[in-house]
Order: sequence, then C-alpha cells, then structure tokens
Amino acid sequence: MTELAQLANTAARKSGRAKKRRNLFDTVIGRSVLQIITVVVFFLLWEAAVRAEWLSAFLVGQPSGVLNVLVTTIMNGSLFSDTGYTVFEALLGFAFGTVIGSVIGLALWYSAFVARLVEPFIAAINSVPKIALAPIIILWFGTGLLSKVALAISLTSIVALITAYQAAKDADKDLQALLFSMDASKHEIFKRVIVPSTLPAIIATFRINIGFALVGAVVGEFISSQHGLGHVIFVASSLYDLNTVWAGLFTLMLVGFVFYQMVEITERRLLPWKQQLGGSQINV
Repeated sequence: MTELAQLANTAARKSGRAKKRRNLFDTVIGRSVLQIITVVVFFLLWEAAVRAEWLSAFLVGQPSGVLNVLVTTIMNGSLFSDTGYTVFEALLGFAFGTVIGSVIGLALWYSAFVARLVEPFIAAINSVPKIALAPIIILWFGTGLLSKVALAISLTSIVALITAYQAAKDADKDLQALLFSMDASKHEIFKRVIVPSTLPAIIATFRINIGFALVGAVVGEFISSQHGLGHVIFVASSLYDLNTVWAGLFTLMLVGFVFYQMVEITERRLLPWKQQLGGSQINV
C-alpha cells in the first residue's frame, strides 16, 4: 500500500507540473508568443528552402523578397493607398449588406405567408455563386467604387438575411405565447423577444460577412480597377511577380485579422453575458 501511495503521489505531482505548463501557455500572452514563434519559424523554413534551392523562388516567392516589396510600397505610400481603397469598399459593403439583409430577414418574421412565399427565391439566389454576378454588376454600376461595394453587398446581404430569418424563426415560442396571452401586440413581441434573441446570431454573422466583404471588394478589383489590393495582386500575378502577390495577400490577411478583432470587441460590448458564459467553460 505504501508503494502504491508513493506512485500515486508521484503521478499527481507530474500531472500538476504538466497542468502548470499548459496553463502558462493558455493565456493571451502565452498564445500570442506561440503564434509569433510559429509564424517566424514558417518564414525561416521557407527562406532556407528557397536559398538551398529546394523550392523555386519563381514559383513560390521568397520571404526576403516579400519583405523588400512591403518596405518599398510602404516607403512610397502605395501600400497604404491601395489598402485604404480596399478597406473602404469592404467596410461599405459589409455595413450596407449586413444591415439590409438583417432587416429583411427580421421583417419576414411578421408574415409567415410572405416568408414561405419568398423562401424558395432566397434559396435560389443563395445557390448562385455571387462571383458570377461580378460582370453584370460592373456592367450596371460601372468600373468605379460603386460596383465593388455592390458586389460586396451581394455577398454579405444574403448571408445576413438567412441568418436573421432563421434566428427569428427559432426564437422562444413559449415566451412569445406568454406575451401574446398578456395582450402584447406583434410589434411588442418583436421588440422584446425576436430582436434580443436574434442579436447573438446576427453579430456572429459579422465574422463571416467581414470575409465576404473583402472577397467582394477584391474580386471587383480583379475585374476592373486601377486601385486596391486586388488590382495589385492581379497585375503582379499577370507579371509572375510572386513576391508582390504574397505582399498583397499578407496585407489582406492582416486587414482580415484586424476586422475580426473589431468584431470581437463589438461582441464583448454588446453581449457581455455571452463572454461570461464562455469564460465558465470547465477545463479537464
């Protein structure tokens, strides 16, 4: 029995030390350090493979070349102007598309008949690849800013519409019945039950729509534009300049990351109770 107790104590101490090590990295700073190390190692291995001629710089680019492009475009200011143009398009498309889609989706709750009537049309529109609409949108709205915003709206609005409509349909039926039994009007039920219950789903859609808005803006720039990161990537790929292509792609990734963090901050401010529930997860 004494030996078993010693073995159990030893195992418990090892488990405690392992848990402390896990907890050390399971913090904001710890995770950030691990992420930075992962990125640095990836680029070092990439650079080493190109210099050792295991990979072709012509086909995959080279981190040092990408860095040189980034420094050059930052110094002449073109990176900021192109990034600002794409960000402006994406933000407009995201804002208008999310608002329009959410409002229509919530409005469909008011009439089950209208919702059933238009549901097949919504499904049909959603099944169409929105990128295929790009030539038509550019033909309608021209080659300027409006066509890129319209393409971003076409991508984001349908997602917001379907999400809001489905969340409204799934709202607590018992609570709605309770308010109805208390002579609450349909507008009051909508304001007190439907909107609050759909808010988490609508905000969760922000994460998806941020990416779709960037896709819409960049694809529009691919087809017809003299500005923006999409234009930079398209021209560079036509010239087989992989370093500039990667520079544009990495800038888009950074923009997407910043947007995602902005959504996180918005969610924490609008839905503080959701963060409290998320923080109460049991660690095993």
